[in-house]
Amino acid sequence: MMWFLYVAVGLLALAALLYVLGNYTFWLPFRSSKLPRIVMLHQVTPKDAASGMNMPPEKFEQLLTLLTRKGAIFCFVSELEQYRNQKNVVALSFDDGFMDNYLYAYPLLKKYNAKATIYLATQIEGIEKLTHEQIHEMANSGLIEFGAHTQHHVNLLKLDDQTAYDEMLQSKRDVEALVGKCPSFAYPFGRFNEKHQKMAQEIGFKNAVSTRKKSKHMKQITNLIFHVSARMVP
Repeated sequence: MMWFLYVAVGLLALAALLYVLGNYTFWLPFRSSKLPRIVMLHQVTPKDAASGMNMPPEKFEQLLTLLTRKGAIFCFVSELEQYRNQKNVVALSFDDGFMDNYLYAYPLLKKYNAKATIYLATQIEGIEKLTHEQIHEMANSGLIEFGAHTQHHVNLLKLDDQTAYDEMLQSKRDVEALVGKCPSFAYPFGRFNEKHQKMAQEIGFKNAVSTRKKSKHMKQITNLIFHVSARMVP
């Protein structure tokens, strides 16, 4: 019976190893440079004015400087598929639609000629939001593409199917009304299921993105219409 014990212990050890590899990101530096990265941000603003996830402007510029020196190719999240086999592809993304994205991040993006995707929660409350004029200016610059993030920044898993569908659809329509197109969607809180993936396809999103549980640094590529890669918080 000793062989059975050895096998059981071995299987437990393997399961533990797979769990660690699946939930932590220490292996990120060893990933192929041909796998695109999505860098996830929310706010870029001085710390004393920040709430939640924030990167000070000087640190954001350091990030852009580093990526530029590394030869990064900046693209929109919706463009990742066309860069699938190219090295050093980076898609910068901002969630929610904070006004500081325009005040602090946008000038630096222009300085480094870096594209970014901003996911708008179009009816979100409790934050200082981008104005329509700011959204139009950024969209017309060619450096910013806008995606949808539901209307009210809701956890889709807590909604019935029809309400979830409506949140996704109406946010897409809101963004399209502002800038004419809305190819990409970001799941609030990174929470979704297979039904929501199908909804995103039916609604007409080119791709949809989500962070992994216990790894806010990651997003994964799927083989459906969702072409998503590492989503890292610097």
